Order: sequence, then C-alpha cells, then structure tokens
Amino acid sequence: MKGILNHIKKLDWILIGAAFLLSAIGLLAIYSSSLSRGDFLNFKKQIIFLAVGFVLMIAISFFDWRNFREENYLVLALYSVCVLSLVLLFFFGATIRGTRSWYKIGPVSIDPIEFTKIVLIILLAKYFSMRHIEMYRIWHIFLSGIYVFIPVFLIFLQPNMGSAMILVAIWLGILIISGIKIRHFLLLIFIFILVFTVSWGTILKEYQKARIISFFQPQAESRLQVGWSQLQSKIAIGSGGILGKGFGKGSQTQYGFLTEPQTDFIFSVISEETGLLGILVLFSLFSILIWRILRVSFLARNNFPRLFASGLSIIFISQIFIHVGMNTGILPIIGIPLPLVSYGGSGLVAIFLAFGILQNIKTNQ
Repeated sequence: MKGILNHIKKLDWILIGAAFLLSAIGLLAIYSSSLSRGDFLNFKKQIIFLAVGFVLMIAISFFDWRNFREENYLVLALYSVCVLSLVLLFFFGATIRGTRSWYKIGPVSIDPIEFTKIVLIILLAKYFSMRHIEMYRIWHIFLSGIYVFIPVFLIFLQPNMGSAMILVAIWLGILIISGIKIRHFLLLIFIFILVFTVSWGTILKEYQKARIISFFQPQAESRLQVGWSQLQSKIAIGSGGILGKGFGKGSQTQYGFLTEPQTDFIFSVISEETGLLGILVLFSLFSILIWRILRVSFLARNNFPRLFASGLSIIFISQIFIHVGMNTGILPIIGIPLPLVSYGGSGLVAIFLAFGILQNIKTNQ
C-alpha cells in the first residue's frame, strides 16, 4: 500500500489538474447547451466518462511503458485490433450525421478512431525509436506510412476526413521529430498535393467539397447549407465580448443557431457565454497541459518516451488548431472536437489512457 501511495504522489498532478479543469469547462458548456432542449443525458454521460477515464489513467500508470517498446507482439496486437474495429464499422457501425464511425451499444456510442490515434502513436514511437539512426533511408518513411495509410484509408471511407487528417498529422509530426530529411519531407508534401488533386475529382463526396468551398465563400451559402453553421459560429464568438453573455444566456447557443454545439462548435458556446476572459482561461489551461506533456519529452532518456509524448502533444495542438479554426472561419468544417472539452466518451477515455502511459514514463524517468 505504501508503494502505491508513493507512486500516486509522483504523478504529474499539474497535468491532471489542467485536464480536469478543461473537462469541467466542457461539462459546463455541455450543460448550458442542453438547457434549451431540457435533455441532460450527454452531460450525465460525460461525467461518467470522466470518472472512468480517471480510474483507467491511474490503473495504466502502473503498467511499465517499456513493454510497449520491447514487446513487438503487444503493439502489433493493439494495432490489429484497431484496424479490425475500423473494418467492422462498415458492417456493424451506426450511421450518425452521415458518418459510420461509431458502435452503438445502448445509450453509449464507441468511436474506435479515438483509440486508434493513441495506438498509432505507440506504434510509430516504437518503430522510429528502434531506427532513429537509419532515418536517412526513405524505406522506413514509406513503411511507417503503410501502417498509417491502412487506418487512414478506412477512416476516410466512413467518410471522416477530419480524423484521417489528424492521423496524417501525427505521422508527419513524429517523422519531423525523428529527423526526416528535408528533401524527403518535401517529397511527401508533393505526394499529398497530388493525392488531394486526384481525390477532388474522384474520391471526395459533394458535401466534403461543399465544406471546403464554403470556407472561401461563406456569405454565399444559404441557411440550409454548410456556410450557415460557420457564420453563426462567428456571430456567437463575436457577440461574447470581453466577459461574455453569462452562463446559459448565449442567444446563438440557447436558440439553436449553433449546429452540434456540444461537439464541433463547443468553442463558440464557451466564447459566447464567457467572452474573451473565458477563451484566455481555456488557452492558458491548454498551454499548461501541452507544456507538461512536452516536459516529459524533453526529460526523456531515450527515444520511445520522447516520441510518444511528442505524438500526444501533436494530437492536442492539431485538434485545437483545427477546431478553433473551424469555429472562427479560417478553416473548413471537418468535424474535429476540442480535446477534453467537447462531448465524447471515447475521446475522453482515450486521452486519459494516454495520460496513464505518460504518467508511468514520468514516474520512471
């Protein structure tokens, strides 16, 4: 018992505190956006998800992270389970908002993509930590790309372009940190541009094209089209002012002008009701959280924990940037939630599982 208590004392409670405060802000926003409908089921479920995530984080923090670095079969098994779960979505997944990304079990929806993000970080961290002195070989870049391409392709077919982009961002970020050569990086960028160009005419669906086009011409979109959501989001953010309209008093939120206020546009809910002050608090907490994650990377004594912590920070940085960009109109709407804040049990639990691995790395530095 004494050993367990000592272990718990060594956990990064600053990181945990920041994560809980962000989750609390999310809970308040979810509750506020539920007032007009009188339906608080998502609020109650998010509290349960937060409690489950915390318990799992503590449990995983006792699991030695070296097993991920040294056990090939463990990592491949986790990766295989994730790929299989993505494949089975096409047969057993529930279609929600036009996307087949969830398993529906009673009142709970499970999104395997969120867990795939964490497993992919583990796999890439293991792969490149074992081959960091061979990064000059382009073969390793393309082989790691195959590991990434399989889930990205399956996710894109759902279709879920936003999550596919996050997985690609994780891969590119870890490649850069691992020491990819400039010419190889430029080659990848060229390939991505080529693939996007071909996809526009052959793979992208009309609603995906519409979201991208509405980014450049939001004023031209009608109330029934995608530009409407982004216009209302910007109105909500701008009307918040310095101190906001007050909890439960945001007109865009309470009168239903914001589509998906608990997920895709939760930043607008917070901005409208708490104003610039609330945004500064939100960004400050995210900054503390990301710094504590990167601190583990900076203090790491070998490559696996350095790459794992870096990959986790990439998830936060990329999703925050895209989510805020969607809400403020500088990026197209591609359905990316705000980590720890937006409603979503799978995302919340997956992040706390990653925190558990990070905590074990921190306590065994």
